[in-house]
Amino acid sequence: MLFKNKKVGIHMTKEHNQVKDIEQKAVFNAPIQKVWKAVSTSEGIEAWFMPNDFRAEVGYEFHIQSPFGPSPCRVLEIDEPNKLSFSWDTDGWVVSFFLKDVDGKTEFTLVHAGWKESEEILSKANEKASVIRDRMNNGWIGLVNDRLRKVVEE
Repeated sequence: MLFKNKKVGIHMTKEHNQVKDIEQKAVFNAPIQKVWKAVSTSEGIEAWFMPNDFRAEVGYEFHIQSPFGPSPCRVLEIDEPNKLSFSWDTDGWVVSFFLKDVDGKTEFTLVHAGWKESEEILSKANEKASVIRDRMNNGWIGLVNDRLRKVVEE
């Protein structure tokens, strides 16, 4: 972002170190309704992600049982069978699942957004946002490409 001081004509640049969203894409050899069930039901989410008390209702508050204890979440958006978004934990994260039917297969995209500045310390993990983002990106790769794939392609 460029700022200009009109009195003396000085240009200053403000650098933003916002951590980039995580995005994981995969194409599953499974119909969209099967993938939707795996990402929009408590049982489905537990099978590939974590234990939870999720309900597919906009505004519903639930918890995901993370390694750091229960994480408060809230369902933000549902557009069956194409999109589901929820807030996750207390750091401003939003996780969204996007599904698209492609000739009987399902194109799946996960977006984990809402990251803070890279140097900011995230309270539960007591680590920099950039470190947690990298760790979680690696986790999402395995969750989407291995665990979710196994659940929906069985």
